[in-house]
Amino acid sequence: MKLVSYKTEDREHLGVYANGHIYNLNSCDKLIPDNMNAFLEGGEALMERAKRVNQDILTGALSPKEEVFYELLAPVPHPTSCRDGYAFRQHVAAARRNRKVDMIAEFDQYPIFYFTNHNAIQGPGEIECMPDHFQKLDFELEVAIVIGKKGRNIKAAEADEYIAGYMIMNDMSARTLQMEEMLLNLGPAKGKDFSTIIGPWLVTPDELASYKVPAKDGHVGNNYNLKMTCKVNGIEVSSGNMADMDWTFAEIVERCAYGVDILPGDVIGSGTVGTGCFLELNGTGLLNDPNYQVQWLQPGDHVEMEITGLGALSNTITKADTDFSILALKK
Repeated sequence: MKLVSYKTEDREHLGVYANGHIYNLNSCDKLIPDNMNAFLEGGEALMERAKRVNQDILTGALSPKEEVFYELLAPVPHPTSCRDGYAFRQHVAAARRNRKVDMIAEFDQYPIFYFTNHNAIQGPGEIECMPDHFQKLDFELEVAIVIGKKGRNIKAAEADEYIAGYMIMNDMSARTLQMEEMLLNLGPAKGKDFSTIIGPWLVTPDELASYKVPAKDGHVGNNYNLKMTCKVNGIEVSSGNMADMDWTFAEIVERCAYGVDILPGDVIGSGTVGTGCFLELNGTGLLNDPNYQVQWLQPGDHVEMEITGLGALSNTITKADTDFSILALKK
Protein backbone atom coordinates (compact mmCIF):
# COMPACT_ATOMS: atom_id res chain seq x y z
CA MET A 1 0.00 0.00 0.00
CA LYS A 2 1.18 3.51 -0.88
CA LEU A 3 -0.04 6.17 1.54
CA VAL A 4 0.00 9.83 0.58
CA SER A 5 -0.70 13.20 2.15
CA TYR A 6 -2.13 15.84 -0.14
CA LYS A 7 -3.83 19.22 -0.04
CA THR A 8 -7.05 20.46 -1.65
CA GLU A 9 -7.52 24.21 -1.27
CA ASP A 10 -6.41 24.86 2.35
CA ARG A 11 -6.97 21.38 3.83
CA GLU A 12 -4.59 18.47 4.21
CA HIS A 13 -5.86 14.94 3.62
CA LEU A 14 -4.77 11.30 3.83
CA GLY A 15 -5.06 9.15 0.75
CA VAL A 16 -3.97 5.96 -0.90
CA TYR A 17 -2.24 5.85 -4.28
CA ALA A 18 -3.67 2.96 -6.29
CA ASN A 19 -4.11 2.23 -9.99
CA GLY A 20 -2.34 5.49 -10.83
CA HIS A 21 -4.78 7.67 -8.85
CA ILE A 22 -5.18 9.12 -5.37
CA TYR A 23 -8.25 8.22 -3.31
CA ASN A 24 -9.26 9.75 0.01
CA LEU A 25 -9.22 7.07 2.70
CA ASN A 26 -11.67 8.81 5.02
CA SER A 27 -14.30 8.95 2.29
CA CYS A 28 -13.91 5.18 1.85
CA ASP A 29 -13.96 4.37 5.57
CA LYS A 30 -15.13 7.00 8.05
CA LEU A 31 -13.19 5.32 10.87
CA ILE A 32 -9.91 6.23 9.12
CA PRO A 33 -8.76 9.77 10.07
CA ASP A 34 -8.16 12.29 7.31
CA ASN A 35 -4.58 13.09 8.26
CA MET A 36 -1.39 11.05 8.49
CA ASN A 37 -0.49 11.80 12.11
CA ALA A 38 -3.83 10.67 13.54
CA PHE A 39 -3.78 7.64 11.24
CA LEU A 40 -0.35 6.51 12.46
CA GLU A 41 -1.35 7.05 16.09
CA GLY A 42 -4.21 4.61 15.46
CA GLY A 43 -1.68 1.83 15.02
CA GLU A 44 -2.18 -1.57 13.43
CA ALA A 45 -5.99 -1.48 13.58
CA LEU A 46 -6.22 1.57 11.29
CA MET A 47 -3.43 0.25 9.08
CA GLU A 48 -5.41 -2.95 8.49
CA ARG A 49 -8.56 -0.96 7.66
CA ALA A 50 -6.60 1.08 5.12
CA LYS A 51 -5.11 -2.05 3.57
CA ARG A 52 -8.61 -3.48 3.11
CA VAL A 53 -9.71 -0.29 1.35
CA ASN A 54 -6.62 -0.38 -0.83
CA GLN A 55 -7.23 -4.02 -1.77
CA ASP A 56 -10.87 -3.32 -2.61
CA ILE A 57 -9.79 -0.48 -4.91
CA LEU A 58 -7.16 -2.62 -6.64
CA THR A 59 -9.60 -5.48 -7.25
CA GLY A 60 -12.45 -3.23 -8.35
CA ALA A 61 -14.66 -4.15 -5.40
CA LEU A 62 -14.67 -0.45 -4.47
CA SER A 63 -14.84 2.42 -6.95
CA PRO A 64 -14.40 5.64 -4.98
CA LYS A 65 -14.07 9.04 -6.58
CA GLU A 66 -10.46 9.89 -7.38
CA GLU A 67 -8.90 13.18 -6.35
CA VAL A 68 -8.22 15.42 -9.35
CA PHE A 69 -7.18 18.86 -8.10
CA TYR A 70 -4.61 18.41 -5.36
CA GLU A 71 -1.08 19.26 -4.24
CA LEU A 72 1.02 16.28 -3.22
CA LEU A 73 2.72 16.85 0.15
CA ALA A 74 5.37 14.98 2.08
CA PRO A 75 3.80 11.65 3.11
CA VAL A 76 4.26 12.62 6.76
CA PRO A 77 3.94 16.43 6.60
CA HIS A 78 4.30 16.96 10.36
CA PRO A 79 6.60 14.26 11.78
CA THR A 80 6.96 14.03 15.54
CA SER A 81 10.74 14.05 15.06
CA CYS A 82 13.30 13.53 12.32
CA ARG A 83 16.58 11.67 12.74
CA ASP A 84 19.17 10.80 10.12
CA GLY A 85 21.51 7.82 10.33
CA TYR A 86 24.93 6.91 8.90
CA ALA A 87 24.38 3.38 7.63
CA PHE A 88 26.37 3.08 4.38
CA ARG A 89 30.04 2.28 4.96
CA GLN A 90 30.92 3.02 1.32
CA HIS A 91 29.86 6.66 1.68
CA VAL A 92 31.62 7.13 5.02
CA ALA A 93 34.85 5.52 3.79
CA ALA A 94 34.89 7.54 0.55
CA ALA A 95 34.23 10.81 2.35
CA ARG A 96 37.06 10.14 4.80
CA ARG A 97 39.44 9.00 2.07
CA ASN A 98 38.72 12.19 0.14
CA ARG A 99 39.64 14.19 3.26
CA LYS A 100 42.84 12.10 3.53
CA VAL A 101 41.90 10.61 6.88
CA ASP A 102 41.64 6.93 7.81
CA MET A 103 38.33 5.10 8.07
CA ILE A 104 37.07 5.41 11.62
CA ALA A 105 36.89 2.05 13.43
CA GLU A 106 33.88 3.13 15.50
CA PHE A 107 31.67 3.01 12.40
CA ASP A 108 31.61 -0.79 12.68
CA GLN A 109 30.88 -0.79 16.41
CA TYR A 110 27.52 1.00 16.64
CA PRO A 111 25.09 2.91 14.42
CA ILE A 112 24.80 6.67 14.92
CA PHE A 113 22.30 9.36 14.00
CA TYR A 114 21.61 13.05 14.49
CA PHE A 115 18.40 15.00 14.92
CA THR A 116 17.42 17.37 12.14
CA ASN A 117 14.60 19.90 11.82
CA HIS A 118 11.24 18.08 11.73
CA ASN A 119 9.56 21.42 10.95
CA ALA A 120 11.49 21.72 7.68
CA ILE A 121 10.01 18.60 6.06
CA GLN A 122 9.01 19.07 2.42
CA GLY A 123 7.63 16.90 -0.35
CA PRO A 124 7.63 16.96 -4.15
CA GLY A 125 7.75 20.33 -5.92
CA GLU A 126 9.71 23.54 -5.50
CA ILE A 127 12.35 23.87 -2.77
CA GLU A 128 13.25 27.49 -1.99
CA CYS A 129 16.75 28.06 -0.63
CA MET A 130 18.50 31.11 0.80
CA PRO A 131 21.62 32.67 -0.79
CA ASP A 132 23.98 31.09 1.76
CA HIS A 133 22.53 27.65 1.02
CA PHE A 134 23.85 27.98 -2.53
CA GLN A 135 27.40 28.08 -1.19
CA LYS A 136 27.97 24.43 -2.15
CA LEU A 137 24.33 23.28 -2.12
CA ASP A 138 24.03 19.50 -2.18
CA PHE A 139 21.54 16.64 -2.33
CA GLU A 140 21.81 13.40 -0.35
CA LEU A 141 20.18 10.23 -1.69
CA GLU A 142 18.69 8.18 1.16
CA VAL A 143 15.92 5.82 2.23
CA ALA A 144 13.78 6.73 5.23
CA ILE A 145 11.37 4.90 7.50
CA VAL A 146 8.38 6.10 9.50
CA ILE A 147 7.67 4.67 12.94
CA GLY A 148 4.19 3.19 13.29
CA LYS A 149 3.85 2.51 17.03
CA LYS A 150 5.27 3.73 20.30
CA GLY A 151 8.16 1.86 21.83
CA ARG A 152 11.14 2.09 24.18
CA ASN A 153 14.24 -0.08 24.72
CA ILE A 154 13.46 -2.09 21.59
CA LYS A 155 15.79 -4.91 20.60
CA ALA A 156 16.89 -5.02 16.96
CA ALA A 157 15.33 -8.47 16.52
CA GLU A 158 11.88 -6.95 17.10
CA ALA A 159 12.47 -3.46 15.70
CA ASP A 160 11.15 -4.08 12.18
CA GLU A 161 7.68 -4.50 13.70
CA TYR A 162 7.73 -0.80 14.56
CA ILE A 163 8.25 0.36 10.96
CA ALA A 164 5.07 1.62 9.29
CA GLY A 165 6.70 2.11 5.90
CA TYR A 166 9.53 3.29 3.70
CA MET A 167 10.05 6.31 1.45
CA ILE A 168 12.72 8.28 -0.41
CA MET A 169 14.62 10.98 1.47
CA ASN A 170 16.71 13.85 0.08
CA ASP A 171 18.67 15.35 2.96
CA MET A 172 19.46 18.77 1.48
CA SER A 173 22.81 20.12 2.64
CA ALA A 174 24.47 23.54 2.54
CA ARG A 175 28.09 22.41 2.70
CA THR A 176 29.80 25.73 3.44
CA LEU A 177 27.56 26.31 6.45
CA GLN A 178 27.89 22.68 7.50
CA MET A 179 31.68 22.56 7.35
CA GLU A 180 32.12 25.84 9.22
CA GLU A 181 29.87 24.91 12.11
CA MET A 182 31.16 21.34 12.43
CA LEU A 183 34.60 22.69 13.28
CA LEU A 184 33.07 23.26 16.72
CA ASN A 185 32.13 19.55 17.06
CA LEU A 186 28.39 19.88 17.62
CA GLY A 187 27.37 18.19 14.38
CA PRO A 188 25.30 19.60 11.50
CA ALA A 189 22.74 22.32 12.21
CA LYS A 190 22.33 25.31 9.87
CA GLY A 191 23.90 23.26 7.12
CA LYS A 192 21.01 20.79 7.32
CA ASP A 193 18.00 22.41 8.99
CA PHE A 194 16.41 24.23 6.03
CA SER A 195 14.95 21.32 4.04
CA THR A 196 14.58 17.55 4.35
CA ILE A 197 12.56 16.18 1.45
CA ILE A 198 10.57 12.94 1.71
CA GLY A 199 8.14 11.23 -0.61
CA PRO A 200 6.40 10.76 -2.86
CA TRP A 201 4.46 8.24 -0.76
CA LEU A 202 4.88 5.95 2.24
CA VAL A 203 5.20 2.33 1.09
CA THR A 204 4.15 -0.32 3.62
CA PRO A 205 6.65 -3.16 4.25
CA ASP A 206 4.45 -5.86 2.71
CA GLU A 207 4.93 -4.29 -0.73
CA LEU A 208 8.68 -4.81 -0.46
CA ALA A 209 8.63 -8.48 0.60
CA SER A 210 9.83 -9.73 -2.80
CA TYR A 211 12.92 -7.49 -2.58
CA LYS A 212 14.04 -8.75 0.84
CA VAL A 213 17.68 -9.82 1.16
CA PRO A 214 19.75 -10.92 4.17
CA ALA A 215 21.38 -8.32 6.36
CA LYS A 216 25.16 -8.17 6.15
CA ASP A 217 27.16 -10.62 8.26
CA GLY A 218 26.92 -9.87 11.95
CA HIS A 219 23.84 -7.67 11.54
CA VAL A 220 20.15 -8.12 12.34
CA GLY A 221 17.00 -6.91 10.61
CA ASN A 222 15.28 -6.62 7.27
CA ASN A 223 17.14 -5.34 4.24
CA TYR A 224 16.01 -4.89 0.65
CA ASN A 225 17.51 -5.04 -2.82
CA LEU A 226 16.29 -1.62 -4.00
CA LYS A 227 18.21 0.28 -6.68
CA MET A 228 18.72 3.95 -5.79
CA THR A 229 19.46 6.67 -8.35
CA CYS A 230 19.57 10.46 -8.50
CA LYS A 231 19.38 12.57 -11.65
CA VAL A 232 20.14 16.29 -11.83
CA ASN A 233 18.63 17.97 -14.90
CA GLY A 234 18.03 14.55 -16.43
CA ILE A 235 21.62 13.33 -16.01
CA GLU A 236 22.25 10.44 -13.63
CA VAL A 237 24.84 11.48 -11.06
CA SER A 238 24.33 8.85 -8.36
CA SER A 239 23.61 5.12 -8.25
CA GLY A 240 23.52 2.73 -5.31
CA ASN A 241 21.43 0.11 -3.59
CA MET A 242 19.65 -0.13 -0.24
CA ALA A 243 21.09 -3.66 0.09
CA ASP A 244 24.46 -2.01 0.73
CA MET A 245 23.31 -0.69 4.13
CA ASP A 246 25.80 -1.93 6.70
CA TRP A 247 23.61 -1.01 9.67
CA THR A 248 19.98 -2.06 9.22
CA PHE A 249 17.04 0.13 10.13
CA ALA A 250 16.25 -2.36 12.89
CA GLU A 251 19.66 -1.71 14.46
CA ILE A 252 19.26 2.04 14.06
CA VAL A 253 15.83 1.89 15.72
CA GLU A 254 17.31 -0.15 18.58
CA ARG A 255 19.79 2.65 19.27
CA CYS A 256 17.21 5.43 18.79
CA ALA A 257 14.83 3.82 21.29
CA TYR A 258 17.38 3.16 24.04
CA GLY A 259 16.05 4.92 27.14
CA VAL A 260 13.58 7.06 25.19
CA ASP A 261 10.23 6.67 23.46
CA ILE A 262 10.00 6.45 19.71
CA LEU A 263 6.61 7.61 18.51
CA PRO A 264 4.23 7.09 15.59
CA GLY A 265 5.23 9.64 12.99
CA ASP A 266 8.96 9.70 13.79
CA VAL A 267 11.03 9.80 10.59
CA ILE A 268 14.46 8.13 10.47
CA GLY A 269 16.78 8.38 7.46
CA SER A 270 19.40 5.84 6.44
CA GLY A 271 22.18 8.29 5.74
CA THR A 272 23.69 8.79 2.30
CA VAL A 273 24.17 5.83 -0.03
CA GLY A 274 27.59 5.46 -1.64
CA THR A 275 28.01 8.04 -4.46
CA GLY A 276 24.87 9.69 -3.09
CA CYS A 277 25.94 13.37 -2.93
CA PHE A 278 28.10 15.90 -4.75
CA LEU A 279 30.39 16.24 -1.71
CA GLU A 280 31.50 12.63 -2.15
CA LEU A 281 31.48 12.71 -5.96
CA ASN A 282 33.51 15.94 -6.12
CA GLY A 283 36.03 14.66 -3.58
CA THR A 284 36.53 11.40 -5.44
CA GLY A 285 36.77 13.21 -8.76
CA LEU A 286 39.43 15.64 -7.52
CA LEU A 287 41.38 12.80 -5.90
CA ASN A 288 41.64 11.08 -9.27
CA ASP A 289 41.98 14.20 -11.44
CA PRO A 290 43.09 17.65 -10.17
CA ASN A 291 41.24 19.22 -13.14
CA TYR A 292 37.93 17.59 -12.26
CA GLN A 293 35.02 20.04 -12.61
CA VAL A 294 33.15 20.09 -9.33
CA GLN A 295 29.37 20.42 -9.32
CA TRP A 296 26.86 21.84 -6.83
CA LEU A 297 23.13 22.45 -7.11
CA GLN A 298 22.12 25.74 -8.74
CA PRO A 299 18.86 27.73 -8.91
CA GLY A 300 16.54 26.12 -11.44
CA ASP A 301 18.08 22.65 -11.15
CA HIS A 302 15.69 19.71 -11.28
CA VAL A 303 16.52 16.84 -8.91
CA GLU A 304 14.83 13.46 -9.31
CA MET A 305 15.49 10.54 -7.01
CA GLU A 306 14.15 7.08 -7.80
CA ILE A 307 14.23 3.95 -5.66
CA THR A 308 12.86 0.58 -6.74
CA GLY A 309 9.46 0.02 -5.13
CA LEU A 310 9.38 3.48 -3.54
CA GLY A 311 8.70 5.63 -6.62
CA ALA A 312 10.31 8.86 -7.80
CA LEU A 313 10.74 12.08 -5.84
CA SER A 314 11.07 15.21 -8.00
CA ASN A 315 12.02 18.72 -6.95
CA THR A 316 13.03 22.01 -8.54
CA ILE A 317 15.50 24.18 -6.64
CA THR A 318 14.70 27.92 -6.46
CA LYS A 319 16.44 30.89 -4.86
CA ALA A 320 14.74 33.22 -2.37
CA ASP A 321 14.50 36.85 -3.47
CA THR A 322 16.75 38.26 -0.76
CA ASP A 323 20.38 39.14 -0.15
CA PHE A 324 20.28 38.30 3.60
CA SER A 325 23.39 36.31 4.56
CA ILE A 326 24.38 34.80 7.90
CA LEU A 327 27.82 33.99 6.47
CA ALA A 328 28.32 37.74 6.19
CA LEU A 329 27.68 38.11 9.94
CA LYS A 330 30.82 36.24 10.98
CA LYS A 331 33.07 38.22 13.32
